[in-house]
Amino acid sequence: MEYIISVGTNIGDRKENIEKCIDAINLLPYTDVIAQSSIYETEPVGYARQDNFYNIILKVESVFEPNEMLGICLGIEAGFGRIRTIRNGPRILDVDIIFAENMKIESKNLIIPHPRYSERRFVLEPLLELFPDGMVYGNSILPMIEKIDGQEIKKLSI
Repeated sequence: MEYIISVGTNIGDRKENIEKCIDAINLLPYTDVIAQSSIYETEPVGYARQDNFYNIILKVESVFEPNEMLGICLGIEAGFGRIRTIRNGPRILDVDIIFAENMKIESKNLIIPHPRYSERRFVLEPLLELFPDGMVYGNSILPMIEKIDGQEIKKLSI
């Protein structure tokens, strides 16, 4: 199964956090990061009194089913020491499943596609880098990007 995963961080060495997260995903059995966007520096969304984030989008191929992948993502976050306190607040690592191919899932613990991806420039701009035609599993992201005001984003060359 192919996943689109968003990784964000704004605590500690942000670049190293992303690199170690990619390493952790690649260590999973029968799971590989097959493509990744550039790293983007982005303004926080929701709770503004915090440092800017580094964000990246990963295309991951894995044998794991979506609920298993959710557990893996939460486990990676916990392994980095993530503690959930302030909603949309500072975090050492945020690992979200945006898409699981063209599946649609709505359960108590998991909604795919991610319910707020279309409102987040830090998801859409890197996605456009991986899907230059703007079509992601049948979803046209260009109109979504055009609707977003603000949310400054800068591609980094690191």
